[in-house]
Amino acid sequence: MPDSPSIETLRRQFDAELAQVAAEDDLRALRDRYLARKGGLVSSLLKAVATAPAAERPALGKLANEFKQAAEAAIAERQAAFDAARAPAGSVDVTLPGRRPAIGHRHPLTVVRDEVEAIFVRMGFSIVEGPEVEDDWHNFEALNMPPEHPARDMQDTLYLATPLPGAPAARDGGAPRRATLLRTHTSGMQIRYMEAHQPPVRIIAPGRVYRRDNLDPTHTPMFSQVEGLVVGEGISLADLKGTLFAWAREIFGRDTRVKFRPSFFPYTEPSAEMDVSCFACGGAGRQEDGSGCSVCKRTGWLEVLGCGMVHPALFEAVGYDAERYTGFAFGMGIERIAMLRYGVDDIRSFYENDRRFLEQFPL
Repeated sequence: MPDSPSIETLRRQFDAELAQVAAEDDLRALRDRYLARKGGLVSSLLKAVATAPAAERPALGKLANEFKQAAEAAIAERQAAFDAARAPAGSVDVTLPGRRPAIGHRHPLTVVRDEVEAIFVRMGFSIVEGPEVEDDWHNFEALNMPPEHPARDMQDTLYLATPLPGAPAARDGGAPRRATLLRTHTSGMQIRYMEAHQPPVRIIAPGRVYRRDNLDPTHTPMFSQVEGLVVGEGISLADLKGTLFAWAREIFGRDTRVKFRPSFFPYTEPSAEMDVSCFACGGAGRQEDGSGCSVCKRTGWLEVLGCGMVHPALFEAVGYDAERYTGFAFGMGIERIAMLRYGVDDIRSFYENDRRFLEQFPL
C-alpha cells in the first residue's frame, strides 16, 4: 500500500530517468514504463491507492494524480522538443560532410582510338569518317573484291532488304547489281576519299563496322576499325614499314619489335600481316622447360594488323594514274589493340557496361 514517501520516491525516480533520455525511442520506453494503462507504474500506483484506508485515500489519490499529470506534462514537453529538433521531410543537413561525386571514366575503346588517332595525326594524317550504311560498290567492288570473294558471302555481310536510292551499281556475275549493306570495314572510305581528292593522300578512317558473327570471347557483330591510306609519287614498302614501326613503338612501347609476314588481301599487293613483340613476356615466348607466356601463346609475337601496297585496281576504280602513283594501306581493330594492351581476354567485356571493369582504365 503506497504512502506519501513512496510516491515521492517514485517521482524522483521518474525525474532522474527522464533526465537520462537522449532519443525518442528512450522517451517512448519511459512513457510505457510509467504511463501504460496496463502494467505502468503510475497505473499500478493508482490501483494501490484504492486499497488504502479510507481516511488516507483522498490525500494519496491527490498526490498520485499530481504525479501522473506532472509525468504526462514532462513527457509531452520533451516530445515537443524532439519534434522541434527533427528536420523537415526532404530537408538537407548542411552540416553533414559532402558526398564525393563519382568521377566518370572514358571507355577503354575510346582511350585506345584517341591514342591511335593522335599518333597518326602527329605523322601528318587527316581523319575522315563516312557512312556506316554502305553500298556494294564502295564496300567491295571498287576494292577489287570479285563477286565470288568469301567476304561477300551473306554469312559474313549484313545486307539491307531494299537497296537505298541512288546506290551505284556493282557487277555481280556480269550483271549490274545494286545492294546496300552495313559496312564490313572502313576501307570504303579510302575509295570515297580518292574519288573526291587527288594525290597526295594521307588519311585514316576510324569507325564502327559490322559482320555476321556470333558474340563470343573473340568475336562480336559490331566492332571498331581504323583504316589508313597513303598515296603519292614514289611511295614504297619501306614507307609502309617505317610508318607502322613508328606507330607500334608509340602505342605499345619504345622496346617493341615488329615483324611482317606475307598474307593476302584483295585490295593490296603485296600484302602482309604485322606482328609486334609480346609486351607481356618481352618477346621471350617459350622457355626451355616448355612453359611460357599465355598472352602470346609462347610464340613471343602478337598479330596486330594487316597491310600492304595498294593494288593498282583501286587506282583504276577511282581514276588515278596507276603508272604514276603508288600507295600503301593498313587496317587494325580497336578492340584487338585494346585487348592486347590491357590484357583483356574476352571482347564482350567492352560492351557489358560493368563499372567494375570500366573503372580500371585511365580517366
